[in-house]
Amino acid sequence: MFGRFKKDKSRGDGLEEDGRQGKENAGWVNPSYGASRPIRLDPQVAAENRCIAVLPGAPSLEAYKVLRTKILNQTREKGWNTIMITSALPAEGKTLTAINLSLTFAKEFSQTVLLVDCDLRKQHIHDMLGIDSRLGLVDHLMKDVPMNEIVIWPGIEKFTLISGGRTLQNSAELLGSPKMKAIFLEMKNRYPDRYVFFDVPPLLSGSDALIFSSLVDGILMVVQAGKTSMEDVERAVEMIPREKFLGFVINRYNSDIRDYDAKTYGYPLKPAP
Repeated sequence: MFGRFKKDKSRGDGLEEDGRQGKENAGWVNPSYGASRPIRLDPQVAAENRCIAVLPGAPSLEAYKVLRTKILNQTREKGWNTIMITSALPAEGKTLTAINLSLTFAKEFSQTVLLVDCDLRKQHIHDMLGIDSRLGLVDHLMKDVPMNEIVIWPGIEKFTLISGGRTLQNSAELLGSPKMKAIFLEMKNRYPDRYVFFDVPPLLSGSDALIFSSLVDGILMVVQAGKTSMEDVERAVEMIPREKFLGFVINRYNSDIRDYDAKTYGYPLKPAP
């Protein structure tokens, strides 16, 4: 078993323990991570890379909470728990969105989160979080490295990730392999309270995302405002199953909603047409 979550009541005392007990009484899942590699992230590196969800009270975090609620409302009623995050083109902010969204999901009371770096040509999530990881999905699929050696616990409650290790240019064949399908089903079905997010390559840069879209329950597409053309967006949408499309996440959106302080980032979920 990899990334097994268990109740852990041995940590903390005094006011900290009272606070934890209060959250547990309200339904908080309080896991331990004996089957994962403990590698602490670097908060300074994460902050410099705009991974705002690791910072308590970050003003723009509220926008991610709104996005989380919209996704939960769409997926829970369907029993969906695997979500692919992609974009039309490179450098639109899909990896940053995947990180901040999955961390925001981990703050919600009733589920745990696994974030998987499936952009096998780059493997960038661990770098953005300041994590030194030399093992990843490619190492498991090609070298049979055990899953409990590639799943990382970065010191954040209810959040684990897979990122790092070898990169692979001919990644489409590996993502479509029987072994990848088997491990995907293992990730999806092992824990009923877990959401699994997959950061995959852009749709218009190769066949990786198209292949992976057949596995997941839902698909989010990141679009950078002022950069991505409508033609590219339409081409990308046509490539994915319409029934799985949750909507667009608009990156670098200039919002007038001051409550969210979204001067640099906005993440409104646009419904599929």
